[in-house]
Amino acid sequence: MIIKSVVIIAFILIIISLGSALFHLVRHKTEEQSEKTVKALTFRITLSILLFIFIFIAVATGIFKPHGLGEKMHNPMPNSQVK
Repeated sequence: MIIKSVVIIAFILIIISLGSALFHLVRHKTEEQSEKTVKALTFRITLSILLFIFIFIAVATGIFKPHGLGEKMHNPMPNSQVK
């Protein structure tokens, strides 16, 4: 449950950062505002990469177990059950 909470919070922060960058991009055209746009987008990219690494490590260590397509890839059915 903690891992899901961390992922949800990270996604919310990514969306907020993207919205902030959009606001600074559209609303203000000065050099200072351009720097704020770049900082917001850099923060979003950094957070996205850290989230990807966190999820990869959680799946690799078995803390977070994939379901759906990921589960079928990790646990293939034996040949006798394949139709």
